[in-house]
Amino acid sequence: MKRQRIWIQFPFPLSLRSVYAYLSITRNYFSLTWNPNRYSQVYRIIMDRLKAPARLMIVSDLDHTMVDHHDKENLSLLRFNSLWEANYRHDSLLVFSTGRSPTLYKELRKEKPMLTPDITIMSVGTEITYGNDMVPDDGWVEVLNQKWDKNIVKEESSKFSELKLQAETEQRAHKVSFYVEKDKAQTVTKALSEALKQRGLDVKIIYSGGIDLDILPQGAGKGQALAYLLQKFKTEGHPPVNTLVCGDSGNDAELFSIPEVYGVMVKNAQEELLQWHAENAKDNKNIIHATERCAAGIIQAIGHFSLGPNLPPRDVTDISDCVVENVNPGHNIVEFFLFYEKWRRAEIENSEKYLAGVKANCCPSATYVHPTGNQQTLHNCINALRGCYGDKQGKNYRVWVDQVLPTQIDSKTWLVKFDMWVLSGEEQYAARSTVIFSSKGEKPSDQLTWIHVHQTWIKGYEPKQVAPFFG
Repeated sequence: MKRQRIWIQFPFPLSLRSVYAYLSITRNYFSLTWNPNRYSQVYRIIMDRLKAPARLMIVSDLDHTMVDHHDKENLSLLRFNSLWEANYRHDSLLVFSTGRSPTLYKELRKEKPMLTPDITIMSVGTEITYGNDMVPDDGWVEVLNQKWDKNIVKEESSKFSELKLQAETEQRAHKVSFYVEKDKAQTVTKALSEALKQRGLDVKIIYSGGIDLDILPQGAGKGQALAYLLQKFKTEGHPPVNTLVCGDSGNDAELFSIPEVYGVMVKNAQEELLQWHAENAKDNKNIIHATERCAAGIIQAIGHFSLGPNLPPRDVTDISDCVVENVNPGHNIVEFFLFYEKWRRAEIENSEKYLAGVKANCCPSATYVHPTGNQQTLHNCINALRGCYGDKQGKNYRVWVDQVLPTQIDSKTWLVKFDMWVLSGEEQYAARSTVIFSSKGEKPSDQLTWIHVHQTWIKGYEPKQVAPFFG
């Protein structure tokens, strides 16, 4: 493979050690392809960046839990995004646990402004993957192979005319999925379970959503997948300090059965989950039924159980009045791009005090490198904002950031990598971004000054019309 030479120009002098650190961080940020044991490599990078046990691990279902399909503007999800990236991404773990197959999961990510999780559990707990590239967990595959034969499952299930096979994309190595009418589900489940048992298989059958029937290995499921992860973390000496599980339907019930986790059933939870709770966990004070829908219910649970900050930066109406304790550099990133969105949507006052405040946090010689390669000072970019105030007012325009990962590369210098996403009308585009901050002290809570910003388009998400700065 031909190697590409890359030149990196720093806007200010760094020690040799800092340069080595920068190169190491940058290398780990991109996809890893040179190590044959990619699962182990990606897993290690995810865990090593925490430096300590995860402060909080959120394990959430997607459809009707994290993602509200009745919220056309996705405000609930965007509120959660801002909270997570500003306060948790740097020292916590985000896990999505969905009944969707990888195909349908990727489709949902294209439709909704979702964050990138550290770990993805798919196909009703039969697949565990890590990182951007969704590298599968080989150990979990070995667990699920025990007493499982997909061919036998298909053979026995074909004898039940009530079962209608789901799309081929939903048929996975350790999951066979059908549709069945609600009034026939219980009878079919009982008879099919007995037939498979007589064939020597040890399976579980999960009915959820009033129509979906999934046949899995007995060791599979959302709960078992989570238990497997927690045991893995415990064995390696870094179990999460707190774990919050979130769901809305029957296939989420197993998540709430895991000992020592907090749980939230969102306001719009289905009757099948509420009934399970009433029969099995009504006295468990660590499980609540939220009064808010979907992601808003997750935010509510974080506050209810005192798991950490629960005020999304997106909820702050006057950015100049925002006071945050123990702020990390990622919070500065979230705050700036929220200001940028609200400025263009005219949701904040057209006041020079905002522009002056942003300028005050930038070094006079700070530079911005546009994805096209054009370079200008940050002060010029900020001055240009005067001309675009309110140009997106009343329009479908949102900005959010994903995978905000700050790293201290010397005593007073911070490097933050993240992806900036923009939804403008029906178009969605994104830029891979790097920001270098200079700190007056040696803690991230000390005042940070913007020194350098560099953005490149993410392949496949380039805009049709290029803006002069920040999308």
